[in-house]
Amino acid sequence: MDGDVRIGTCGWSYPSGRGTWNGLFYPPAAARGRRRFDELAYYADHFDTVEVNSTFYRVPSVEMARSWAARTPAAFEFSVKLYQGFTHPAMAAGSAGSGTRRPAPGARNAETPTERRTIGGSQDARAVPAVTQRDVDDFRKSIDPLAKAGKLGALLVQFPPSFKQSPRSVQYLDWLLRAFSGYALAVELRDRTWSDTLETTLPLLGELGTAWVQIDEPKFRFSVRQNRLPNVTGFYYMRLHGRNAQKWWRHDESEDRYDYLYSPEELRPFSETVKAVRTLVRKAYLYLNNHFAAKAVADAVELKHQLGEPVTGEYRPEMLAAYPFLQRIPACKPEPALLPPPP
Repeated sequence: MDGDVRIGTCGWSYPSGRGTWNGLFYPPAAARGRRRFDELAYYADHFDTVEVNSTFYRVPSVEMARSWAARTPAAFEFSVKLYQGFTHPAMAAGSAGSGTRRPAPGARNAETPTERRTIGGSQDARAVPAVTQRDVDDFRKSIDPLAKAGKLGALLVQFPPSFKQSPRSVQYLDWLLRAFSGYALAVELRDRTWSDTLETTLPLLGELGTAWVQIDEPKFRFSVRQNRLPNVTGFYYMRLHGRNAQKWWRHDESEDRYDYLYSPEELRPFSETVKAVRTLVRKAYLYLNNHFAAKAVADAVELKHQLGEPVTGEYRPEMLAAYPFLQRIPACKPEPALLPPPP
């Protein structure tokens, strides 16, 4: 069995900051003329999947999800990150209070004690969210257009390092996985208490066919320990965050954490792993999150090349100049210069 392998990046729109994709992967604003440039459609010429990170910060509208589906090819897949209210309660509370992010719709409404699913004591309350079935239903509804279009890949449930293994967190995770059953679920657990108690973690995830996300990032004393092997046969999910340990916790801008370029040699162990994994699972997703200055794009292309996957689309001269190792890939055709339309 050789499973389907999908390689893409975490997000597709990075329009500002020092690490913008404009002028590298995408043409600069000045070269786009008066025509509306569709970044998602352009991205989909190069990759067949993307991990949607914006859904972590706000629940998307049905219209937005429908637009994503309409602007991509029939075989394109979106893996969607679950809204932060389900995984990062402190962050969600701060976002709601500041008014800069939209909370999960159900969180604005009062529930009776039987409606609210509250799991958490004095210590766990900071890490274990209090969410409701209404929150679940609202999020399901928001991504339903992707599911109906056959374009919904996996649902990514990403927990912070503060989400440690405990009876209460296990109870909550079990409830959450069952609440979102029916989707291909991938769970990212970052604290090593989960890998130190495999006798609890593996059966919990395996019962519902949930993939344990394999992550590459700087390792610290409390970081989860993994062997990169699949824990279920349904699908495999890997995320490469980069290895910028110096700026992982201390940085001027959040994008600095992801300012890291994997060399082709550093990517080789991952492509070798996937070559073996694809014989064990039906589908494998690999996403690059080292998004600073489109480094994720360059590394995603390199991984596709190493795995013998088709490299499609054209690449701007600026992109090929910034990442010279792409120039050795025959399929990385340079894109003709984009000029503004005549007046």
